[in-house]
Amino acid sequence: MMRRPDRFHLRVDVVRTSDNGDGLFEMGAMSFSSCVYLHGFASGPSSSKAKFFGAQLSQLGIPVTVPDLNKPTFAEMTLSSQLEVVQSSIASRIATSEDADDGSFLIVGSSMGGLVATLSAQDKAPHAHQLKALILLAPGFGLPRRWTELLGEVGLKHWKEKGFVDVFHHGANKELPLRYDFYLDAIKYTTEGLSVNVPTLVFHGQRDETVPVEESKEFQRLNPDKVQLEILDDDHQLLASLDLMWKKTQDFISKL
Repeated sequence: MMRRPDRFHLRVDVVRTSDNGDGLFEMGAMSFSSCVYLHGFASGPSSSKAKFFGAQLSQLGIPVTVPDLNKPTFAEMTLSSQLEVVQSSIASRIATSEDADDGSFLIVGSSMGGLVATLSAQDKAPHAHQLKALILLAPGFGLPRRWTELLGEVGLKHWKEKGFVDVFHHGANKELPLRYDFYLDAIKYTTEGLSVNVPTLVFHGQRDETVPVEESKEFQRLNPDKVQLEILDDDHQLLASLDLMWKKTQDFISKL
């Protein structure tokens, strides 16, 4: 029985993926021990895009981890708690790799998961030196500012006084409370004007009404040598563009 590969090995002169006998799968110029997929806000590991990218990457022999970012619970979730979940997932995967010291990984992040992925890629983040690339789907840059714009001063004041706000959670398919601590924690982070030092592919729908495409345009402007921005004829969910995104993702990975 073929054992599970511990790294996905890319070599530009190889067109198809194949097991080379030591459990490594070849197709380009870089190797990945794994991929971490980060779902969006009010979503979960069983989201449509998580399943799609997980299935596609797994077919290439890349082990995919999809942690639940709703920790400790959705009500208590913050950017800080999500970053802790991500780092724990990365550390666990690297620890189980046969080549832990040289293990490298890829992060795919959707919406707020895209923001968390970018924060996880900052130089001082644990394991940042082993991160080889980012793929961001409508990344939620400018998080506190957009919450302020959405709720207004009156809404924020009500959230603070009540202690929580009800949010429709797509994963749970019902409204769930979210504590005001989420906002207080978010304003401690720089969530716009971010820089990246790894190759980054960004997909954003031009009809996105949740996170305006201008957020990603500014991100690309600030990181012209690292960020490839693909603007799609789609909305925030990007569900109509799954096949196109996967094709461009394969092209992106093959050129790393």
